[in-house]
Formats: sequence, C-alpha cells, structure tokens
Amino acid sequence: IQISDNWPGYSLDLFTYPQHYYGDLEYVLIPHGIIVDRTERLAKDIMQDIGDNDIVVLCVLKGGYKFCADLVEHIKNLSRNSERFISMKVDFVRLKSYHNDQSMQEMQIVGGDDLSKLTGKVSFLCVLLTLFFLFYKDIVGTGRTMKVLLNNIEKYKPKMIKVASLLVKRTSRPDGYRPDYYGFEIPDLFVVGYALDYNEHFRDLNHICVINDHGKAKYRV
Repeated sequence: IQISDNWPGYSLDLFTYPQHYYGDLEYVLIPHGIIVDRTERLAKDIMQDIGDNDIVVLCVLKGGYKFCADLVEHIKNLSRNSERFISMKVDFVRLKSYHNDQSMQEMQIVGGDDLSKLTGKVSFLCVLLTLFFLFYKDIVGTGRTMKVLLNNIEKYKPKMIKVASLLVKRTSRPDGYRPDYYGFEIPDLFVVGYALDYNEHFRDLNHICVINDHGKAKYRV
C-alpha cells in the first residue's frame, strides 16, 4: 500500500489517543485498525511462501515488538486453522540508530547472543521501519540498519532469511535494499506510534502519527 507525498492524513479529532500527547502530533498517518488488517494480510502471504518449514522469528526491538507480536499471532491463527502446523520460535535483538530524530553513524546491536538456533532454519526478521527511496517505480533503500544485522545472522548459515517490515520510507539515500514483505510505503516523515518512539516516548500510541515540532522540542534529549 503506497501513501502518497501529498496525503493529508486523518484529523486527530477523529481518533482517541493518550491525552499527554495532545499538542505533540500533526495528524494520524495510519490508523491502528488499518495496521492490524494489513498485518494479517502479510501473515497470509508469509504462510503461502514458507511451505512446511519451521521458522525462527527474530524481533528487532524496541520499535518492532508490536508489529512482531501481531504478525506472529496472525501466523499462529492461520496455522491452527490450516492442515499444516508451523513451528515458530521467537528471539529478540535491539538496534539503536537514532538520536532525537537524526540517524547516527554507528549502529549498536544489543541482544540475540545465541543465534545458533538459526542454523538450517527459515529466519524471519520482524522490523517496524526500514528507509526507502522510490525512483521510477523501483524501490531501493539505505538498508544500513538491516545490512549490519543481516551480516551477523548470515554467519550462522540459516536455510533462508526473510525480512518483514511494516513500513518502508521514501528517502533520497538509495542503497539497493528492499524487504521481502512490507505493509506500507510512506513519505519521508518522522513517524511515531505503534511502538515507534521519539526518545522512548509515543510507544503507547496505537496509531502511526506524524510528530510536530512542538513534540520534538518537548521530548528532545
């Protein structure tokens, strides 16, 4: 699903959200209900592609935890209601790449110390946000975050690696990376909510929203 650059979003007045964020947001970019429905469709696509393989889901914290939990739950429900059972294990890794709203040069990887369980298995990386650039209908991305993580995972020789990302973002920094599954292609905006944060704030916001200058100043560190 592609969200155009001139999409005005939804008025905040149409939705409920935590009162302590009043005045900190511009608009709702993607309502929670649409996120849930789109994630269910991604789960169906994944189920169709993986066949009878058992999978290891590597959740990229912190921003990916809600997307990962919802995606895994949908896959489990589909598996329970089908003729084939998909065995899933979940592990967690944390990547730190932002200071305020600016991407840092050095990527920090925390957790996921025992990744030997990935050997010979189908591995799914669940991330919430990957940066992308749209050019003549081809999507390529900076991919810096994912390349650091993928280089570490490939050392364990998994049978297959697939990346599922809820969002891809159009940016002006192409580098040739694209996830295998994604939910929404969005403009180059700094978004919060659905576990995406700004200095650890807004994770409790269910909708994906665009933060305003007041919100950035209020929670800047």
